[in-house]
Amino acid sequence: MYDIIGDVHGEASMLKKLLKKMGYEKTNGSFSHPDRKAVFVGDFINRGPEIRKTLRMIRSMVEAGNAYAVLGNHEINAIIYHTKDKQGSLLIRKPNKYFLSLFKTINEFKLEPLEWKDTLNWLRTLPLFLDFGDIRIVHACWSEKAIEVARSIYTEGRIKKKVFRTIHKNSDSEISQNVWLLTKGVYLKMPSDLHVRNNKGVMPRSFRIKWWEDPKGKTFKDLSFESKYTLPDYTVPVEILPGVHPYPEDAPLLFFGHYCRWNGPVIIKPNICCVDSCVTGTSNLTAYRWSGEKVLNPDNVVTLK
Repeated sequence: MYDIIGDVHGEASMLKKLLKKMGYEKTNGSFSHPDRKAVFVGDFINRGPEIRKTLRMIRSMVEAGNAYAVLGNHEINAIIYHTKDKQGSLLIRKPNKYFLSLFKTINEFKLEPLEWKDTLNWLRTLPLFLDFGDIRIVHACWSEKAIEVARSIYTEGRIKKKVFRTIHKNSDSEISQNVWLLTKGVYLKMPSDLHVRNNKGVMPRSFRIKWWEDPKGKTFKDLSFESKYTLPDYTVPVEILPGVHPYPEDAPLLFFGHYCRWNGPVIIKPNICCVDSCVTGTSNLTAYRWSGEKVLNPDNVVTLK
């Protein structure tokens, strides 16, 4: 049986409290449970005050066989940031907004460069998804085509550096598009005359959508899966609708993070659950305790308050 844990983002102390609340104990350097295993949905790094400790905790659990983990978009950005091209030069020479959040992580490892290098190599051993038959885990979006691509690039127990070079250098490639689909989900570009401010006063030009639903006839508000702002309640023009990836009602239970749900809901549909509660040190860290049920049960949601 599995405990699926949301985005930790460097909050090691909070993770420790959540594990203990669920009956995990630290033995032989790793947290473990006599009957269960933890599953981490990605985004272990950045933001929080204990990033290095968080990585050590999760890695020790995975390597001891007490947990599983998948890559999130933050880990992929970290790998790309430190990957070199064939000539030996770093791929990222001038960080953009997607890489600025890495500086806190890098700073924690500045006195331990060998440990950071080893950690990056370990991150490349993590898959982009997990399929246990009755349950599935991915960081942001489940797409059958993207899953097949993910299978093809995970070889010899890791994702090779050339894959990350492709992701960065060729955004139109099949590999790049599908890796980001799994780890970032689907976005809808806003019309030029639609102006919305998020909770930081910024006007974003795209928003995250409910990729598992048919978007036709839905309003911007209904289609949105954002937590930082509310969109208007009028129908999205068919001409700007992005591709979606409907998730059947009879498909296995699906767990993902990425979407920062704050106070919920965690259970989105009877077989879809988002465990990312936007942990910040003062807000919650959430897990779902799966024990074989075919339909998600709200009573199995555990939140550290």
